[in-house]
Amino acid sequence: MKFITFTELRAKLGGRSRSAIYLDFEAGRLPRGVKLGGKLYWLESDIDTCLHELRDQAS
Repeated sequence: MKFITFTELRAKLGGRSRSAIYLDFEAGRLPRGVKLGGKLYWLESDIDTCLHELRDQAS
C-alpha cells in the first residue's frame, strides 16, 4: 500500500492543474484524499483503479 502526495498525483495525471483535479474530485471522477498529519494523501492503487475505469468507459 503506497500513499502519494498531491504533487505525485498531478504527475500521474499528466500535469493537470490543481483546479482541474479539484473539479474531478467534486464530479466524483477521482477519489478523495485521506488527511494524515495535516496533509492529503491518496492511495496509489485507488488512483490507478479509477484511471483504468475511466479509460475503459472512454473506449
